Amino acid sequence: MIDEMVAHAREEAPNECCGLVASSNGDVKRVYRAANAERSPVKYVVDPRDQIRIQNEIDDHGWELGAIYHSHTRTEPFPSQTDINLARNWPDPLYVIVGVAGEAPDVRAFRIVDGQVTETELEVR
Repeated sequence: MIDEMVAHAREEAPNECCGLVASSNGDVKRVYRAANAERSPVKYVVDPRDQIRIQNEIDDHGWELGAIYHSHTRTEPFPSQTDINLARNWPDPLYVIVGVAGEAPDVRAFRIVDGQVTETELEVR
């Protein structure tokens, strides 16, 4: 999962990438790339067509939306105020931010609920 998100982030740089992660019982089932409708180095919006297509596929498999990911290409992978504002619409999934500003990628996960950011550990198996 992490390798796929890092590859996506590097391919889209200098713009931010974004996507959704399907899970079941806390286990990642699939990483879905989505287009960034903003095509911006400082903001992402999951393309609505991709969002609907991906969510339908997740539902068809009986999975859940486990995470929303995007990249930070110029700053540390910590939620910006824009990220926090966007999370108000989706309080349940994790938010994974892939930092590719440095040579080595830095991938971090957060819960963002009611404007409060809490970093969580990513368990890699």
